[in-house]
Amino acid sequence: MASLATFRAETRAWLEENCPPIMRTPAPADETVWGGRNPTWKFPEQKLWMDRMAAKGWTLPTCPKQYGGGGLSLEQAEILAEEMNALGCRAPLQGMGQTMLAPVLIEYGTEAQKQEHLPAIIKGEIRWCQGYSEPGAGSDLAGLQSRAVLQGDHFLVNAHKIWTSNAHYADKIFCLVRTDPTAKKHEGISFLLIEMAQPGVRPRPIRLISGASVFCETFIENVQVPKENLLGEMNKGWTIAKRLLEHERKSIGGIGARQSQRADMPMQDVAKLHAGEVDGKIADPALRANIATFQMDAAAFQLTRKRAADEAEAGRPPGPMSAMFKYYATELNKRRYESILAAEGVQGMGWDGDDFKPDEIRWTREWLRSKANTIEGGTSEVQLNIIAKRVLGLPD
Repeated sequence: MASLATFRAETRAWLEENCPPIMRTPAPADETVWGGRNPTWKFPEQKLWMDRMAAKGWTLPTCPKQYGGGGLSLEQAEILAEEMNALGCRAPLQGMGQTMLAPVLIEYGTEAQKQEHLPAIIKGEIRWCQGYSEPGAGSDLAGLQSRAVLQGDHFLVNAHKIWTSNAHYADKIFCLVRTDPTAKKHEGISFLLIEMAQPGVRPRPIRLISGASVFCETFIENVQVPKENLLGEMNKGWTIAKRLLEHERKSIGGIGARQSQRADMPMQDVAKLHAGEVDGKIADPALRANIATFQMDAAAFQLTRKRAADEAEAGRPPGPMSAMFKYYATELNKRRYESILAAEGVQGMGWDGDDFKPDEIRWTREWLRSKANTIEGGTSEVQLNIIAKRVLGLPD
């Protein structure tokens, strides 16, 4: 294996040659590449960049090469991320298939399941959504009541899920269902992979206070799911569900790094524009101190994430520490938008109309959206409980 220094040099050269210039610019939220059977492209370079990275396996860099992945070590994957960030490269592909499903497929899937699903995830051919929460089972996820009954070579599924992100755009859903209603609460749960296009699956978008409809209420009524779409053992899905949540929280914990690539004006520049400046500094000392504190905390958090990655053993799953990163990242993200709105003053009340600039309207909506980050993947309160029990070892 080439040395890490050689790998870094080769990676930098490849990125410089293959990443289109337009894909080295900050990425607005509406230019995220999700892939799927019916992808949308704002410009052809998005697909070109995704295809080039997928051919290298770098849309899922640590996935084994036999499934189309990059086969990189954790150290190499970190170098790839650093070089992409240094060059300003956008993420070529995003989605739950990469960050959540792929890791548990590698850990728990059969060889046939890995061969079927991992290459499609890497190439951006399939877009996945998550069927976990239900109207009566959110933070208490193990209280789910969706049913799947094994009937010969298939399961008959009846489920009612909620907060299924982008289900109306997804091709498939990974879903928790109860296959043994007589078992204890955390037992009798199974993990199924379900096609969204078949009759009986109905996602209904939910309009949020931010004006967006990224979440759905999803109904699955009398849908037949092939038995081979069971991931892991029947009635043992809770183990997979918990592992997937660790990967989800790890992904959400990287929200600060992703926000740094967005097309936002730096916070200090927003403050200078709206609150004024004196000798090149933000005029309001309280606001200046608030933004400086945020930036120090954000820098310390990113260094902590990097240190944790450097110390991780190869192949080691995220574990309960992912709860700490998820909690701090989402609370920090709320502070980010609260600081921006505080700097804007009355312009931070922008919703629509000619009196507000596009960025002011977007920041208001993203401030509202940031509240959901502290709920999805488990609420901040749930994360604090996990940290208390599984990290600090405190008694119940």
